[in-house]
Amino acid sequence: MKKIAITLFLVLGSLTIQAQELTWQTDMNKALEISKKSKKPLFLFFTGSDWCGWCIRLQKEVFKTPEFEKWAKDNVVLVELDFPRRTAQAPEIQKQNMELQQTFMVQGYPTVWFVNGSKKDGKINLEKIGSSGYLAGGPSAWLANANQILANKKS
Repeated sequence: MKKIAITLFLVLGSLTIQAQELTWQTDMNKALEISKKSKKPLFLFFTGSDWCGWCIRLQKEVFKTPEFEKWAKDNVVLVELDFPRRTAQAPEIQKQNMELQQTFMVQGYPTVWFVNGSKKDGKINLEKIGSSGYLAGGPSAWLANANQILANKKS
């Protein structure tokens, strides 16, 4: 009976964890479609996932917390723009990420841009709302800053 209870607990626990997993888009076209339907701004996360210590720290301290997950689902469309050194990446994603890096003049990682996006005549238009990076203080400090940036779009 104990083995059944433990197995059931583990299975239900893993389902709960998977259900809370956030979806990070990597294709800007798909992210724009979602943003348009949901009327939420884009959250562009410029990262070096396999080499940038501050990026990994931001993920661990903020982006992988329940507070951030709830906030993100309610407020933004997540887009990861990764610049890995050891992980293979599709050429079209590399090209897209490099173009966005140049557009936003990203020089350091992690960088997060909040933008409103639209598409006109097949061309993506991005209106900057504000940006952020790593902030000490965990999810509450980071989210307070993010909320302040997003409040700017409404004024």
